[in-house]
Amino acid sequence: MSLVQVEGLSVRYGARTALSRVSLRVEPSEIVTIVGPNGSGKTSLLRAIIGAIKPFQGRVVQAGSLKIGYVPQKLHIDETLPITVSRFLKLSGGVTAADIDYTLTQAGVPELEKAQLSQLSGGQFQRVLLARALIAKPDLLLLDEATQGLDQRGSASFYQQIETVRQNTGCAVLMISHELHVVMSASDRVICLNGHVCCEGTPAVVASAP
Repeated sequence: MSLVQVEGLSVRYGARTALSRVSLRVEPSEIVTIVGPNGSGKTSLLRAIIGAIKPFQGRVVQAGSLKIGYVPQKLHIDETLPITVSRFLKLSGGVTAADIDYTLTQAGVPELEKAQLSQLSGGQFQRVLLARALIAKPDLLLLDEATQGLDQRGSASFYQQIETVRQNTGCAVLMISHELHVVMSASDRVICLNGHVCCEGTPAVVASAP
């Protein structure tokens, strides 16, 4: 059974239609990337999948007991707030020292446990957000342009870590990205979105589509 199945999904904000009859699925252990211009409904799709917004039409069907981890575009933390990475991860509640060690290792930054959040680089902070999303050992990891603001090298390194996470944990990944050169090497399937699904398939198929 698919982890998530989106069926004929339409999303509206007042009179504006953000998504129109979008259908897609995410299977266990696969990496699916959504690409499209600004305003194409990519974030609205993720918000509908996690239940943050109600569809105007259609539905989102999740596998029973599905656990989702979410990595946002940005998370603003007060730079004067004295909080370590370890303490930040414990904010989720019920988190053990072993959980912190495991998730930071999976995110590729085990050395940051005692670092102050305010002292992290952009790439390090995104790795910590990835670790936070992995705390609950999700079946599906959602990434909403998680490399925004990183340089090309930092983005490539982050996506390589996502592949490592998939291999180590078996979780599926649904991510939004603008970086086509990285996406094409990091995805099993690519979905082009512009209010509706323009095309879908393997990276090679989508790369050759008009």
